[in-house]
Amino acid sequence: MKRKSETPANGKAKKRAISDEEARDKFRNGLFDTNVLDEYTNYYATSQPYKHAVIQNLVDDVLLRNVRNEIREHISFTPKETDIYKIHQSGDLANLDGLDDSALKRLPSLLTLRDALYSSAFRKYLSSITGSGPLSGLKTDMAVNVYTPGCHLLCHDDVIGSRRVSWILYLLDPDRPWKPEWGGALRLFPTQNLKIESGEEVKVPQPDYSVSIPPAWNQLSFFTVQPGESFHDVEEVYRRAAEEMEEDDGGRVRMAISGWFHIPQEGEDGYEEGLEEKLAEKSSLAQLQGGKADVFDEPQSHWVENPHWEEQAKAEDDEMTADEMDFLIKYMNPNYLLPDTVEELSKMFSDESSLRLAEFLSPKFCARLREYLESKDHESDPHLPPNPLHKDQSEVGVARPPHKHRFLYRKAVQPIQATYPDSATLTPYDDLVDILFPHPAFTKWISLVTGITLTRSNIYARRFRRGMDYTLATAYEEEDPQLEICLGITPSKGWGDEEEEDDNNAPPAPPPQNGTSSSSSKSSNGKAAAAAAAKKPEEEVGGYEMYMAGEDETEDHPNPTSTGGGGSSSSAATTGAGQRRKAKVDPAVYKSAGDDEDDGILFSQPAAWNNLAIVLRDRGVLRFTKYVSKAAKGDRWDVCGEYGVEFGEDEDEEDEDVEVEGK
Repeated sequence: MKRKSETPANGKAKKRAISDEEARDKFRNGLFDTNVLDEYTNYYATSQPYKHAVIQNLVDDVLLRNVRNEIREHISFTPKETDIYKIHQSGDLANLDGLDDSALKRLPSLLTLRDALYSSAFRKYLSSITGSGPLSGLKTDMAVNVYTPGCHLLCHDDVIGSRRVSWILYLLDPDRPWKPEWGGALRLFPTQNLKIESGEEVKVPQPDYSVSIPPAWNQLSFFTVQPGESFHDVEEVYRRAAEEMEEDDGGRVRMAISGWFHIPQEGEDGYEEGLEEKLAEKSSLAQLQGGKADVFDEPQSHWVENPHWEEQAKAEDDEMTADEMDFLIKYMNPNYLLPDTVEELSKMFSDESSLRLAEFLSPKFCARLREYLESKDHESDPHLPPNPLHKDQSEVGVARPPHKHRFLYRKAVQPIQATYPDSATLTPYDDLVDILFPHPAFTKWISLVTGITLTRSNIYARRFRRGMDYTLATAYEEEDPQLEICLGITPSKGWGDEEEEDDNNAPPAPPPQNGTSSSSSKSSNGKAAAAAAAKKPEEEVGGYEMYMAGEDETEDHPNPTSTGGGGSSSSAATTGAGQRRKAKVDPAVYKSAGDDEDDGILFSQPAAWNNLAIVLRDRGVLRFTKYVSKAAKGDRWDVCGEYGVEFGEDEDEEDEDVEVEGK
């Protein structure tokens, strides 16, 4: 009698469950022995900063070598870069059964590994170690991520939907041991229990990791997914240093299969009706939208009211006084103080809602500032010292939490002092942060250039350390727009600004406007300039700042929010970054969009020396500063200002007319 084919009419193979005995044969000898299970269970139970474990030599070595070879020969990878990661990624490998037979024949070992990992035997093994409860064999979730030098994945907690246990199985070069100094480690972040005003305790992740687990061939790392606690990242894979003798980066390719075990699905043993919905309530999105722990974010805004804004709003043809000009000319390029230049810049800003001003500081002050910053740029203990007259430790620190941002910050001393003691020794950096930026004359100049009355200000300085710091995409959520300025004072080179000039002594003509931040429009010139600004050097080192369009308000999504990129794309899901904001435009895809696609970029500025960006930021517009690679030639430095705005009555009436005409 002819045997009936197991291949259905559509040419796709059925998913198969393997016996416990067959599954155990795919793992190393002795793994399932009681004493070994007890050893890993104890390891897991006593681990810090949260429960995790590492198993060496998990899978049969021959099988895993075959898996690695199949992946390298038959699976393609797509490079993707977002605010939160830079990786090379495969498609979904959990549903291999969806492939036709011809494709499956090229991946027999990978299919065997998938079936073994999600077998009843191994799921029970992991469940016993972690105490997580039953794990699903129906809902599988895995992909291959490849980290080449420069790749990284920033801090997140993996909490999405029905995930219960997160796992990573490394497929490094089996014949070339990985060196921890190459990077690529899984790093775990501790949390601190703090009480909010109501007395309720919240978990706040600390800015630095406490456990680092370097990758190794055939090593499995895993942990239970815990909302607000299982924070981790993947350390950058570092480029070969110039003094190293290796010919190339060789074995510095961190390949791993990663995925999640989910709670039991309907029809499986251990299924609990409504459990997935309960878990969703505890997801990262729900947690971060609640914002209970936001009071512990650093730095907190330090708003200073402008007591004269109402007078300034009523003033007609307001001009700089002689005293104000005398003050500003000590710091600013005199070209930007000329009335004709101010008028021209005001028109450009009115058209595009943003400006980028090259060679902003005066040559004399600029030279002093650069000399000072270059002396600090490679110090062994990077820091931002407080103003010597105000040694308040709350004015300087490390930005947190790391799933939102991390950088060194210094708040400006406001309001500024009218006089200083003769004994005071202020550095050019102090002058910039605590004298120029908070000064009423500087605020007035910004108001004249933008044509906007400024009601209050929040001034702060940042230092992004190489191999450490970043900000993830955050949406501006207030009803009224906010004016934001950022003066790049990065003294090193190699950040992707190909028009950077070495000679700061030649005052520039008014530069063309080269970007727009308005969420309602995006000019072709703005897009071209943003693309040019984001163009990367041979060795991409990050550090650029990006504004991107968020989702327009709808009845379903009335309040766009963000805690840091990732979005809802499949690439975010397979890295664990997760859906942490409601927005159609994903910061993840700005590097993958084709020439004809809308990449969502509104304004982009590379780390640069002596460039001032001015952006009017609308509700829902996203902003982030890309992680600074350890390969950068220095740290990224800037001084930022945020301003409350008040538009004149004429502008308000004009806006109303536009709205009426658009109905």
